[in-house]
Amino acid sequence: MVYARHPTPQQVADHKESTARQYARVDRAVALGWVRDRVTTIDDLGKSGPSIEGRLGVQRLLAEVALDCVGMILGVEMSRLARSCKGWHRLLERCARLS
Repeated sequence: MVYARHPTPQQVADHKESTARQYARVDRAVALGWVRDRVTTIDDLGKSGPSIEGRLGVQRLLAEVALDCVGMILGVEMSRLARSCKGWHRLLERCARLS
């Protein structure tokens, strides 16, 4: 899974290089040995919030992890996955249960 995020539509418009760098994580996954068509990109571009509420991309990511469908998560700023310790720990706990 590749996760891309900018919290506001203005940041999406103003930071095209950052967005491209985030999507380039797909190439990194391929370089690490993953087959390109098995790499899924999830984004929450233009979605802001202190939690995962309203951020369907991160909700999908959590669901895919819980279903053991994720082998690796790549992102430029992994802190973008969650703005609270609760959200971040939820993801870490789900990953830890599967290892």
